[in-house]
Amino acid sequence: MVIDLSRQNSVLSQYMAEMRDVNVQKDSMRFRKNLERVGNIIGYEISKKLDYRIDDVSTPLGIAPVPVIANQPVVATILRAGMPMHYGVLQILDKAENAFISAYRKHHKDGTFDVHVEYLACPSIEGKELVLCDPMLATGTSMILAYQAMLRRGKPKHIHVASVIASLQAVDYVRKHMPENTTIWCCAIDEELTAQSYIVPGLGDAGDLAFGEKL
Repeated sequence: MVIDLSRQNSVLSQYMAEMRDVNVQKDSMRFRKNLERVGNIIGYEISKKLDYRIDDVSTPLGIAPVPVIANQPVVATILRAGMPMHYGVLQILDKAENAFISAYRKHHKDGTFDVHVEYLACPSIEGKELVLCDPMLATGTSMILAYQAMLRRGKPKHIHVASVIASLQAVDYVRKHMPENTTIWCCAIDEELTAQSYIVPGLGDAGDLAFGEKL
């Protein structure tokens, strides 16, 4: 299932406009804050799909039956661009466990590149809801490799792939290579992808915009 949150008008569109705007992007703190806000919204939407149980909560005047999340999810992030978005999701799913994956592009002289996963810090994901955050779902390769690396920690009940902007190519790639129990959440789907695997119109390099350019 693919859920494009931009299909409904909401304040999310304002955050997206600011993140895409080349002039507003000069304020890296605002860019990080908007990634965090988008994480808030996606985390809230995902929360509607989790399993709930009824707990009896004692108030000063009696007992209130309240639905609460039955089993806490695992929120995972591909470093480094995903950190503000991860924090935003975690503000909503604040009892979730956490996982972090380091993936990088190894470029070749002919202009191509391979994606490598070199670090994984992850709890057991066996039978749990897994939320995989990556702001820019460009080719989908990093997402698939990250998920495959996490399978060393178990098999999740359901996978939520969360991104800010996805390319149409990446959406197709993830749908082809992820299990059927996967939901893709995004705030926009852009059709074009450059030879260097940048989404067009996209917003540029989310990691550089959030944390500064890298060598």
